[in-house]
Amino acid sequence: MKKKIISILTAGVLASVMLAGCGGSTQAPAEAPAAEAEAPAEEAAPAAEAEAEAAPADVDYGTGEIKIWVADNIVDFTNSQVASFMEAHPEFAGYTVTVEPVGEGDAAGNMITDVEAGADIYGFAQDQIARLVSAGALEEVAPENVDAVMNDNDAGAVGAATVGSTLYAYPLTSDNGYFLYYDKSVVTDPSDLDAILADCEAAGKNFYMEINSGWYQTAFFFGTGCNLSYETDDAGNFTAANVDYASDKGVVAMKEMIKLKASPAFQNGSAAGETTNLAAIVDGTWDSGTVQELFGDNYACAKLPSFTGADGETYQLSGFGGFKLLGVKPQEDENKLAVCDALAAYLSSGEVQLARYNEVGWGPSNLETQQSDAVKADAALSALAEQLAYTIPQGQYPGDYWSLATGLGDDVIQGNLTTDSSDEEILATLQTFQDTCISYAQ
Repeated sequence: MKKKIISILTAGVLASVMLAGCGGSTQAPAEAPAAEAEAPAEEAAPAAEAEAEAAPADVDYGTGEIKIWVADNIVDFTNSQVASFMEAHPEFAGYTVTVEPVGEGDAAGNMITDVEAGADIYGFAQDQIARLVSAGALEEVAPENVDAVMNDNDAGAVGAATVGSTLYAYPLTSDNGYFLYYDKSVVTDPSDLDAILADCEAAGKNFYMEINSGWYQTAFFFGTGCNLSYETDDAGNFTAANVDYASDKGVVAMKEMIKLKASPAFQNGSAAGETTNLAAIVDGTWDSGTVQELFGDNYACAKLPSFTGADGETYQLSGFGGFKLLGVKPQEDENKLAVCDALAAYLSSGEVQLARYNEVGWGPSNLETQQSDAVKADAALSALAEQLAYTIPQGQYPGDYWSLATGLGDDVIQGNLTTDSSDEEILATLQTFQDTCISYAQ
């Protein structure tokens, strides 16, 4: 029954796209992007209608309730898209869909705590996927949808949605990374970290970066070529750790963190709204509005800068790339599962990703949508896209890793490691860090 039901998903999604394009255009902040969102929908409509007419008319999908969890700022948008989807699919009329505001971080924790009481479809951050699979809270992506998900989205997003060799989620965004915001009246060369710090110091301004974060500090270590990743099995269990921070390249990275901390312009942090006297900050797209207000006409964005290491070599700051995903909870009722799959496929489609960008600014993972004029004209997303070419897609990490990494950064912030520390002292700290990381997979 499930394969028969899901075989009409393509027609269903295309039919919904026509309506989504119209709905998205009324909500978009700019006329040009909205018109762009409508164009593919109008082209797809005839094919959708033809395929919908060919779909079996006598399939009984049953009745039920479907609960969706999404971030608070896209509840209204999601309600609108669900309404369009249900209107295009009268065959699913027996289902009532409720959209509730539960953020990506809370959603994963809630699902793991009580899968049965959790949402049927929910958004979550990719670093939670291994835990969700282990808890039995994620259904595999329907086989009929796998090729479309893998071909239509960028490789980083697809990798983030995969555990072992199995695709478990529908990508929503490729915008959870970091790059450089800067005041162009102060920073004259955003490509070089030393030059940025010199400009900030000369102007009496601050440079912000959160070096005691396991997310941001990887910019230094991945930049010098270090590895820190974990392998998981199909059940989401950590089976091996690949870490080489305790190495010459790790020492170079740590020395650069120490050098940054020594600058009078340095401030530890990554939230633009909590800064003072700001001239540059390593931050993400979620703070673009705040930074624009702070910098006004001097607002500018760029990929992260390079730096000259203690060994005399030049390194490009790297780091993690992150993604938002949409998951479907396993269902006992195959009919309900098929409806959930169809709805998740639609909500993660390229056309809806473009409408979602127009509405709330979430950066798409869909390859075609990334090339739209609206997305390419976004300075923050353009800087992030450039930076993502140098980053590592964030895989799965044990929860203890994050607190361990905070301690590593705190050694620098609190002065346990300084510019006077020897290579041997730095290496010893990195060896302890590395050994502890490896222990999490044993």
